[in-house]
Amino acid sequence: MSQHLRWTDRQFEFTFPVEVYPEMIERLRGTPARLEDRVKPVATEILTRRDGERWSIQENAGHLLDLESLVSSRLDEYLAGAKNLHAADMSNRKTYDADHNQVSIESILTNFRTQRTNLVGRLDQLSSESFAVVAHHPRLNVSMRLVDMLFFQSEHDDYHLARISELIRLFVR
Repeated sequence: MSQHLRWTDRQFEFTFPVEVYPEMIERLRGTPARLEDRVKPVATEILTRRDGERWSIQENAGHLLDLESLVSSRLDEYLAGAKNLHAADMSNRKTYDADHNQVSIESILTNFRTQRTNLVGRLDQLSSESFAVVAHHPRLNVSMRLVDMLFFQSEHDDYHLARISELIRLFVR
């Protein structure tokens, strides 16, 4: 199995032009479909199987759902002109407390699609100037434009989709 660089070890450079915001919105819009494509054909016993103490496929999917409220709150902060974004809970307490392996994957997928559709709908309504608004990201300790935050979230989506694919390769023979 490949070495998957931990999310918290990743470094980011936000050097692209703000005008790429439509592509960032499309990446976010596409995550529910890509997630569904990966998990729907997989049996429940595989979806809920853990790799040691690491999250199951279903817990990774649930984590994406759990973070939608953070992304929505951060969008609110950008639009309100906040100078600092509030910090994420790096202990991921919400995901552990949710016990995603005890709910149906259909529920996780439906709720994620609904919340992500709402987020993308909000983004679609913004002026192009909105994507250049800047706030400070606490964990990365950098100033981020709204377009950078969308890139960061898209990368986080892809990180968990890659982990889900890795688990499918590991457990489905």
